[in-house]
Amino acid sequence: MRAVVCGAVGAAVLAGCGGTEEGSAGPTTSDALELFNPCRGALSDEVLLGVGLDPASKGILTDPPTGVSAWRACDWIPLDNRYGSGSRSVMVMSTSHTLEEARVKASAEVIRDTTVNARPGLVSKEKGDPDACYVSFKAEQGMFEIRTSWLSTEGPRVGDLCGMTEKYAAAIEPHLPK
Repeated sequence: MRAVVCGAVGAAVLAGCGGTEEGSAGPTTSDALELFNPCRGALSDEVLLGVGLDPASKGILTDPPTGVSAWRACDWIPLDNRYGSGSRSVMVMSTSHTLEEARVKASAEVIRDTTVNARPGLVSKEKGDPDACYVSFKAEQGMFEIRTSWLSTEGPRVGDLCGMTEKYAAAIEPHLPK
């Protein structure tokens, strides 16, 4: 199930946000930036525990061991029901793409503008995917996205998915670079 979810997430995350144009020779300038990497210890176990995520449950969507990447993305399973309940995961995505790109992405449905602590952001969903919600917010490198998604249709799903995502984003944001 997790592989299916991650594969779908990868397609959704990368659709419309490719770093190269058809026929180009290599990455764009923004893709060559050194990104904050949530997958390799930049978010410590203490930080993850503090925001209610299980460090041992880490799943890697995209984290190439070498070279440039326009995305670094990992997810974790919540330890508790502080923001809702049901089988779900919380993904932290670090990218050189911008909030403006996320706003006009063809496959995204922007629900509303928001702020994540003091950072401008937006709440969105991928068209045709009611089981995930994204909160994207500005960063000097481009943006960060926090995604909460239901992992199963079994059992109760308690809480507003986008509301949960906003709460996780607010808790994680102080631990991310500006």
